[in-house]
Amino acid sequence: MGLLLGAIGDDMTGSTDLALMLGKQGISVIQYIGIPPQHVEVRNAQAAVVALKSRTTPVEEAVSESLGACEWLLNQGAHQIFFKYCSTFDSTEKGNIGPVAEALLGRLKGEITVFCPAFPENGRTVHNGHLFVGQNLLSESSMRDHPLTPMTDSNLVRFLGKQVSAAERVGLVPSDVVDQGPDAIKESLKSLVLKGQCHAIVDAITNRHLMDIGKACADLKLVTGGSGVAMGLPENFRQAGLLTKEGGLERLPKLEGGAGILAGSCSLATRRQVKQMSQIHPAMALDPLALAEGNQTAEQIIEWASTLISKDPVLIYSTAEPEDVAEVQAKLGREQAGSLIEEVLAAVAVGLRNAGMKKLIVAGGETSGAVLSALHVTSLRIGPEIAPGVPWTVSGEEPAMCLALKSGNFGEEDFFERALEVLP
Repeated sequence: MGLLLGAIGDDMTGSTDLALMLGKQGISVIQYIGIPPQHVEVRNAQAAVVALKSRTTPVEEAVSESLGACEWLLNQGAHQIFFKYCSTFDSTEKGNIGPVAEALLGRLKGEITVFCPAFPENGRTVHNGHLFVGQNLLSESSMRDHPLTPMTDSNLVRFLGKQVSAAERVGLVPSDVVDQGPDAIKESLKSLVLKGQCHAIVDAITNRHLMDIGKACADLKLVTGGSGVAMGLPENFRQAGLLTKEGGLERLPKLEGGAGILAGSCSLATRRQVKQMSQIHPAMALDPLALAEGNQTAEQIIEWASTLISKDPVLIYSTAEPEDVAEVQAKLGREQAGSLIEEVLAAVAVGLRNAGMKKLIVAGGETSGAVLSALHVTSLRIGPEIAPGVPWTVSGEEPAMCLALKSGNFGEEDFFERALEVLP
């Protein structure tokens, strides 16, 4: 069994989202946390996702890490590379989506790649090059208030043009072409290449669009997008006679031990989830200013939660309203405030694991990265779906833990309760 698809994710939750999508399409998949050492070999999987924490790092660092992940995947025999970013195109005008994609395309010597963040099942669609969240333009959604990557421009052609080396090299495959199917999409990509364009924003409104785009990308060396556009890629390998053994999702082990929830996201979806969960289970809010002054500590939080976790799921959160986040950032600085929260939640995760916690839900991509690093998790197997884009996973290390890593924007108000119900 050889590696067919090698993927690079710019954060942890997005990577599990992608791995879930691939597993649902019948390809065996494993997720690695960071670039594995050179001696590590992919076994019993035909798709591998290398999850990085590169969404908001300096551009040069994100490019270097992504190229390193690409080299490792190519050395494992990957036939095609996929670069995964968020379905809301989370980045700033300075990067990192454009620079990373441009560097990967250059390394792979590809003529063109697609950019398709659409994920209709979660309300993310692209029409005429504009990204929508539900019925609203991205710039009119709650993403405009994101503390790290405020999204204020819904025009992906224009936005990506600010990130790549030449704006005129960004083109569009519009909905009326996508409606005509894979052959029309392929012809449109060829015409963009003839115009000197190598970055193609591709419209997608339905899952059928995503499947057709995936089919049209069969011969591309690099594909980029949200998890949705990866939906059609396993079928390409199946049709080529390369995907000969059907894979899928793992069964969760039954683990004895408490359950914890750590929420670092301040998205609207997570705010609603925290509000509902805190009304029915023990919950503690982090106070960034108190943490900075030493008046609230990770040790205090761990001590409080450790007495409860064997009897009841415990919620610990820094989730707050946009105006409160802005006030904290004004006093502490944006980067310092974010790093402080991540460090504390990561320390709490370690403390609770040591206290017997075996099941952990984490809300927020940056928080998930910090937690996995602190827990020294190096690989994940993908288990059952909790909600679109969010699976339970099982850590590759012993003692095993069940981990659910949720993108801040994903899930209904009862997500945390539903996640616990899925556990065996």
